[in-house]
Amino acid sequence: MKKINFLVLLMIFSMSATTAFAFTSNPEPTTENLIAPAKTEKNLSEEEVNHLINRVEEIRDMDKSNLTSIEKRELRKELKAIKKNARENGGYVYIGAGSLIIIILLIILIV
Repeated sequence: MKKINFLVLLMIFSMSATTAFAFTSNPEPTTENLIAPAKTEKNLSEEEVNHLINRVEEIRDMDKSNLTSIEKRELRKELKAIKKNARENGGYVYIGAGSLIIIILLIILIV
């Protein structure tokens, strides 16, 4: 009986500890936290896209066997930056697996 009482009290105190630590001193949100930065749409021009594609092809065609590890690392960083730039500026459309399954199910149900 004592063991059960001890376990029950231990559970009560452990459950209440998480809510005690979650309390903040400023519960009401400020207007600064509610304002989201406006995302501007920036698309790359054809000239910029061609320049990026040419640079990727140059890096791909390079003979990397005589480069040092630091130079190879810089090339990898540059390729990652180009890839990130292409993603952010409308390089392609990403469809998640769940969305793809829903779209396929909708097409099957409609047809």
